[in-house]
Amino acid sequence: MPFQIVRNDITRMRVDAIVNAANRSLLGGGGVDGAIHHAAGPELLKECMTLGGCETGQAKITGGYLLPAKYVIHTVGPIWHGGDRGEEQLLRSCYRNALALAAEKGCESVAFPMISAGVYGYPKDQAMMIAVEEIGRFLLDHEMTVYLVVFGRESFLAGTKLFRDVREYIDDRYAERHEHREIESRRKRLWHQNEKAALEYDQFLASEPVSTVTGPEEEPERLAPNAFIPDTFAAPSPAIGSMSRPDWAEILERTDESFSEALLRLIDERGMTDAQCYKKANVDRKLFSKIRSNPGYRPSKPTAVAFAVALELNLEETEQLIRKAGYALTGSSKFDLVVEYFIRNDHYVVSDINLVLFEFDLPLLGSQVA
Repeated sequence: MPFQIVRNDITRMRVDAIVNAANRSLLGGGGVDGAIHHAAGPELLKECMTLGGCETGQAKITGGYLLPAKYVIHTVGPIWHGGDRGEEQLLRSCYRNALALAAEKGCESVAFPMISAGVYGYPKDQAMMIAVEEIGRFLLDHEMTVYLVVFGRESFLAGTKLFRDVREYIDDRYAERHEHREIESRRKRLWHQNEKAALEYDQFLASEPVSTVTGPEEEPERLAPNAFIPDTFAAPSPAIGSMSRPDWAEILERTDESFSEALLRLIDERGMTDAQCYKKANVDRKLFSKIRSNPGYRPSKPTAVAFAVALELNLEETEQLIRKAGYALTGSSKFDLVVEYFIRNDHYVVSDINLVLFEFDLPLLGSQVA
């Protein structure tokens, strides 16, 4: 996966280069800077002393010494002064210059901390969005695996409107689908206990499936479906399952065309190149080659969904594509509901979806490796 957000200690990342959120002297400090110097050993400081410092927004490179990484790329992030002193441009420069150095040294993997989001005071949600945008823009033209490393259980999006909207969508769908399951369960119990009451209940649901009343605090609440059922039948009883016939059209559809074949067909129909599709899906080139060369290859669900998002499929088309890999979107999965929210709102940016998935501690799109 070209871009991953992970919770880890950056000094333990086994990558070609790690990025140090340094100060202008490059002589060590607190936070990530101090941790990297401590883990790398005194030789790192000796080399840094020969560099003559570093300006804000710029980057310089040293060896990694005792670190698992071969290189340390030092970049100096801006101190937040309210956003009107060029902080955004400087922070973007940090990522651009660090990535340029990594590419110049032939690095295949690099790990970033959240630059300026600690004691430098940059708003965490804005710092995260800038990091994701700049890394994503770089990866459109480069083959590299880039990690954004978050230490501990920090939250970056919890206060944003996007995260609140997604969470509200999930809560609404959970409540709605739970209510539907309860109604169906009560219907089944009635049909096995009192046919007349069951008929009357069905007529009631058909005439007023959802009623709302306003409570004392003006909050709408659902009319309880069992308000209509006599007490005799409102008590819980074992759920009765029902047999369903196989959907032969669906079975034939799945056996007629594999996921790989459907994906390649859709790429052609959308007028995209392979590289445009797998990069937009945040999928590694090697994994895409494996999918292309093996018609029977079954990707993970996050990878299958990532391709659906990259192709900007609607919900029905997404279901059809991922079904060919053996998956479906359900109302019982938070991962599925996050994806459903973005597709319903025609928001097809994988990195944005992954930011929300990360906040929920869910798998990221494109997260399967070859």
